[in-house]
Amino acid sequence: METTLQLVIDCADPQRLVRFWADALGYVPEPPPGGHATWRAYWQAMGVPDDELPPGAGETPESIVDPAGRGPRVWFQQVPEAKTGKNRLHLDLKVGGGRDVPLADRRVRVDAAVERLTRAGATVLRITDAPDMGHYAALLQDPEGNEFCVV
Repeated sequence: METTLQLVIDCADPQRLVRFWADALGYVPEPPPGGHATWRAYWQAMGVPDDELPPGAGETPESIVDPAGRGPRVWFQQVPEAKTGKNRLHLDLKVGGGRDVPLADRRVRVDAAVERLTRAGATVLRITDAPDMGHYAALLQDPEGNEFCVV
């Protein structure tokens, strides 16, 4: 049996996170399946009761996909409660090229990604600069406070 991976991120505003993470990952909003005008129409056709669909849910895409088909689908699930603590899972955006790339070059790549992501709505929490260990990374938060690293 084949196993596939979908990452689900609980949030208050799926559309905001679709825009942010599509930009951050180079993904695209996932179009609704097979001839349905919206995801809401698809869910209703599947028999999901209207009382389980919050107002506006599914009117615009709430998931993103890798246009090359390599990365996992990411679904931003609207939930009523706010984020209350530290993530138990986070993403690492590996933009530096790995340890085979000189640290100075990785630093430039990470800083460029951090600058782009802060313009898109991220907040920098901390920069880790440990040249003695050959490590440079940034800890950021997305627009709803979910932490992720850029390395």
